[in-house]
Amino acid sequence: QVQLVESGGGLVQPGGSLRLSCAASGFTLQSRAIGWFRQAPGKEREAVSCISSRDGSTYYAESVKGRFTISGDNAKNTVYLQMNSLTPEDTAVYYCAQKHTPSGDFDSWGQGTQVTVSS
Repeated sequence: QVQLVESGGGLVQPGGSLRLSCAASGFTLQSRAIGWFRQAPGKEREAVSCISSRDGSTYYAESVKGRFTISGDNAKNTVYLQMNSLTPEDTAVYYCAQKHTPSGDFDSWGQGTQVTVSS
């Protein structure tokens, strides 16, 4: 069983920055991709960014391109999401997730970390 733990959320002013971390433990050798998702009250969950565990290729939602950067550490057991130029529309609970096949569903999830952007 893979365990994912998010951290780094908090309250930040508009225009500010946060860096989220997703630490993985347990069996991770079958990982194919790590993704960051977010969900705000009354809205559907949306994919924010993903990174391939094999070649490091990345994906970004149009709403965060140029502002967010996804990266991993040398051991590929921690993934980061650097978030810059934050706006109130970025307020949500952010989740990291892992999938184990190239085209499969994300089937391992963390518990989430709250990001609030407010003045």
